[in-house]
Amino acid sequence: MKAKDRIIVALDVNTPKKALELVKELKDYVGCFKIGLQFINAMLSSIITPETETWAIQNLESIRKLFAALSGNILWDGKFDDIPNTVGGASQEVVKIGVKMFNVHASAGKEAIVQAVANKGNSLVLGVTVLTTIDEDECLSIFGGRPDRKVADFALTLSHSKADGVICSAQELKILARHPGTSKLLKVTPGIRPKWAQTGDQKRVMTPGEAIKAGADYLVIGRPITQPPEEIGNWEDAAKKIAREIEQALKEKGGE
Repeated sequence: MKAKDRIIVALDVNTPKKALELVKELKDYVGCFKIGLQFINAMLSSIITPETETWAIQNLESIRKLFAALSGNILWDGKFDDIPNTVGGASQEVVKIGVKMFNVHASAGKEAIVQAVANKGNSLVLGVTVLTTIDEDECLSIFGGRPDRKVADFALTLSHSKADGVICSAQELKILARHPGTSKLLKVTPGIRPKWAQTGDQKRVMTPGEAIKAGADYLVIGRPITQPPEEIGNWEDAAKKIAREIEQALKEKGGE
């Protein structure tokens, strides 16, 4: 992969028009786009709630143009977390869109992951472990263990269930590297913040270069690209700057 192909831009916007603008501007400078819960529901809202049918049709046309522009380079961030039968059914439907990847919460259990894998078609199944906004205290409260331990547990379950990859903080990548059972999983890391970007609501973060050196295959990046600091420039400038950091990290990693 080229350095840019490791970048997954989060389309955390509230209108199809805004998403289409981002994709048209960035598709030549990144590898993939993440469509998450905010935009999934925004798309539904844009065609259900308009007062006129004309407005709804215009939004629907924008959505169809958006998916044509995406050409399947999509991480569908639906975070399926339900009983196995429902997860399997949801997986069957999302692969009809032709997405490159979609995800399921590892905490849904092995059978739910197995159902996602059984119905994945040509897509890749990724498992969400511990969200990067969750700190150690909250992880203990929710899962009964520290993030490093729980991410390792979830990753092993994903591997045993034949999932294709794991989504976790870059801070847990070195821990996964010590588990032979998770070596074949693709490592997808959100919570990526360049030194020039604000951390925001993220708790467990790394820079793009640090994450690549730690073993990340793909980096999910939102606001540093879609809302870059003024001194960095526009969306394209931010994406290029991050790709250069990734390329440098890959060179340094290869020389170790």
